[in-house]
Amino acid sequence: MTGKISEIFKSIQGEGVYQGKSQAFVRFFGCNLECRFCDTKLSFFQEVTLKDLLSQISSFGRCHSIALTGGEPLLQIDFLRDLVKKLKQEGRVTYLESNGTLPNNLAKIIECVDIVAMDFKLPTSTGQKSFWVEHREFLEIAKAKKVFVKAVIGKDTQIEDVKTSISIIKEKDKAIPFVLQPENPFEEELENKLNNFREIAQRALADVRIIPQLHKKIGIR
Repeated sequence: MTGKISEIFKSIQGEGVYQGKSQAFVRFFGCNLECRFCDTKLSFFQEVTLKDLLSQISSFGRCHSIALTGGEPLLQIDFLRDLVKKLKQEGRVTYLESNGTLPNNLAKIIECVDIVAMDFKLPTSTGQKSFWVEHREFLEIAKAKKVFVKAVIGKDTQIEDVKTSISIIKEKDKAIPFVLQPENPFEEELENKLNNFREIAQRALADVRIIPQLHKKIGIR
């Protein structure tokens, strides 16, 4: 069995609550969404065997965790399931980045995942339909492990979407971190909107943070 992998590299995590942690990144090819703010347009991949992928990961040496990202890793569930099992056997920490729309596939691998970085795809941010049902089911499964929720906030993002996100997180566990990520880390015009959203979220949730993308700000991969 092989997986469609766009790139493998070592860097630091640029997003969310694990920002700055060293990671080996495995970027899976393909996504089931077309978010208008997406900054990872994948146009190529290599067919990689599990053995070769594990060898490349091992060559990076020590790191905090193995980031399984994309695209959307859960689209390649059979290969991903074999990979996380092997990584778990090797004592590696697995860090799954997902758009949170494929709960059934998450359920197949959650036993071998340590950290889930879950996106809430806000319709007024993405320009897509809502995925509230899928997000609710996904978070119910993910909360069995370490999990945080991230939502991209742009100039078109509306408070109604943020309030729905808050409601879902509170329903599952109000201690789950909620990260508001500015679509553009250099756009100062978003500051008031982000602060307003944070104040509203903090009334219901225990851990709300505004975290821009570090890798874009310091110019690394």
